[in-house]
Amino acid sequence: MLAPAMDLLNDLFRSPSWEAMRVGLHLAFGLALLFWLWQALRLRAAVPLRHLARPRAWLRPAVALLMLALLAILVYQATWQLGGTARPRFIAFMQSHDRRQFNPAHWIQRGRILDRRGRVLAESRNRAGAAERVYPYGPAFAHVVGYADARFGLSGIEASANRALNGATLRSLGDWGELGRQVLTQSKRPRGQDLVTTLDAELQQLAVERIAAAKPFGRGAVAMLRPADGAVLVLASVPSFDPNRLQPDLFTGAEATNLLLNRATQGQYPPGSAFKAVLAAQALEMGFKGRLSCPAEGYTTSDRYRPIRDHEYYEARRAGRTWAGHGPLDLSAALAKSSNVFFAQLAILGGHQAFASTGQRFHFNRSIAFVGGAPQLQAARLEPIPERDRYGLAQAAIGQGRVTATPAYMALVAAAIANDGIALRPRLLRDSAPEALARFMSAESARRLRAMLRRAVSEGTARGIDSAGLEIAGKTGTAENPQGASHSWFIGFAPASAPRLAVAVLVEHGGYGSTVAAPIARDLLLKAAEQGL
Repeated sequence: MLAPAMDLLNDLFRSPSWEAMRVGLHLAFGLALLFWLWQALRLRAAVPLRHLARPRAWLRPAVALLMLALLAILVYQATWQLGGTARPRFIAFMQSHDRRQFNPAHWIQRGRILDRRGRVLAESRNRAGAAERVYPYGPAFAHVVGYADARFGLSGIEASANRALNGATLRSLGDWGELGRQVLTQSKRPRGQDLVTTLDAELQQLAVERIAAAKPFGRGAVAMLRPADGAVLVLASVPSFDPNRLQPDLFTGAEATNLLLNRATQGQYPPGSAFKAVLAAQALEMGFKGRLSCPAEGYTTSDRYRPIRDHEYYEARRAGRTWAGHGPLDLSAALAKSSNVFFAQLAILGGHQAFASTGQRFHFNRSIAFVGGAPQLQAARLEPIPERDRYGLAQAAIGQGRVTATPAYMALVAAAIANDGIALRPRLLRDSAPEALARFMSAESARRLRAMLRRAVSEGTARGIDSAGLEIAGKTGTAENPQGASHSWFIGFAPASAPRLAVAVLVEHGGYGSTVAAPIARDLLLKAAEQGL
């Protein structure tokens, strides 16, 4: 019986005659209220009250307090009814627990979410008497833009900017009254604010397509931002899900973790040789200027452990050749050649305390909030390395062992190098003000490191992506992991002489960073250059 009755009510409230009926009902209610008030006043005048006992002295203040409390409750209730759309909890409750189609909360037209050029990433469309959220780019922006659903809640920008998107940031009392009137009368659908993000739809789509096409599994992440102000242009995670077709299986099925995980901001991976940029910054800060011998047989801290060797050793062995080793290398050459032997020794020379101090300065083991407080970016994780564990320190120095990092964090490291050592807090909304996060290194160290990373592209392991007209600087990474083939990394920025963009690319089980991740980064930087970024 209840369902047919609700259907009749829904049909009534959507009918053209409802507006006239509503005005008539309001008028009838007001006349009835005036009539009963008039009758009460007449009755009071007609009935003598002199025979009643004189009230006690304390009774009048008590009654007055009771009436004031009742009035306060009524006023508070009225603010929820008339200004409820300015209260996110009220709207969320109404949208989640009141499924009636004539529920005013379902009529709110949430503001649109736009990319930096005005392309729609999320908008509300009227369907079946309710405002339904639509995501034109589907899975491409699912993790960063998120979803707003009455059943499954909020995520991404939809969650962090919920107040503005629902119209809750009203500036005047008149705005509150107008919005409340619209919700109650449904004479005009209330609208939230449109939000323009820093994201670029073309670059995001290109990143998603290239990661999805990467062999063998098409999984990974890309983060691209502007070093000068922290604006995030790309925050891509693959695989993803379609926010237009949310189903319970997405949150409870076997693939839930795989699809819902934002690999860019939450996926912790061994960073491999891309992490050597951090060790290079540490060496520059400590004033290192020497050379270290890098023999073919590698380096180890104890005969109990397998020697740490350079990748050329293994390539020569697979080809049946003998490799002579790099010999003595300085910091710039070691970074260009990506010598594991050099950086393992470098970490041991610096010691555990210096490495721990570098971790603190670079915000290891922290959660970094975007401008505005959400979402959260997980930085590098470093398990404590005991003083007696020198081999563990050598492993961490080359991005293996006890250290892991998220792609977005590694992009932040590249951006800090590009921005004279200062890391800007990442931001997703165009109108949000830039905010400094921390100084990762001195300006002089950053300047010298930029030149070294440029050399790594012009003549080092990343020379395959060197492009005329675009000075790319960066570091490749090939990170071993126990679950299969190595992860492919690249972090960098361009142009090296005056960096405008920084990027990090991770391809799960992609193999060499120079052949998989680096070309993706190059293509994104070239596309951005075509757009004038």
